[in-house]
Amino acid sequence: MKNLDTKEDKTTLAIEEQTRKIPSDAFLFTSMGAIAVSLILKVMGRRADAIFVGQWVAPILLLGIYNKLVKENDEDKHS
Repeated sequence: MKNLDTKEDKTTLAIEEQTRKIPSDAFLFTSMGAIAVSLILKVMGRRADAIFVGQWVAPILLLGIYNKLVKENDEDKHS
């Protein structure tokens, strides 16, 4: 069982290492872009596509929160 925990820890660390490289603003701007695309699709009468793209906003913002937490946790470790 211990090997599984170690593997998970290595995977988690690798993901967090890559996540730290992404600027926090990228998630905000990407979510705003998804809102804009969704609105454009809605105006074009493509309701189903607009709903699909509009549903991306919450997960993108949640990834932004994860990104911020990873960065704050990293700062706490170094202070």
